[in-house]
Amino acid sequence: MTLIKHFIYAFLCSVGFAVFFSIPKDSIFRSGCVGAIGQIAFYITSNIFNSDVTGTFFGAITVGMFGELFARHYKKPATVFLVPGIVPLVPGAGMYYTMLALVEKDFISAANKGIETFFIAAAISIGLIISTSLSRSIKRVKSKN
Repeated sequence: MTLIKHFIYAFLCSVGFAVFFSIPKDSIFRSGCVGAIGQIAFYITSNIFNSDVTGTFFGAITVGMFGELFARHYKKPATVFLVPGIVPLVPGAGMYYTMLALVEKDFISAANKGIETFFIAAAISIGLIISTSLSRSIKRVKSKN
């Protein structure tokens, strides 16, 4: 049941941001699916490895791979699927709690939460870079044959 809730909430979050970013109407549902699948990958891997950073990394790779696949299949730019797809993975609460700890002058807690938030953000960017690079490498190999 928890997986279904995560899927639905991530789907709605991605669809909301897709509408906000003026994604073409025929791609809104698909970009919501990309975000929801990425959130499910995050949830499963973060529970297996007991680390939000690792879960975010695998979630970002999943979003990147599905975003590139959807972009090729539906002949749209990859950013149509990637930008709304990564929104459920963004560590907004981590940023909030870092700022809250700084305002309350709890510098140890702020440093701990800030470093974790930084690593999660880095995991998103590294996951997207790896998946995009892998996708383009595969495309180059196919075009040479």
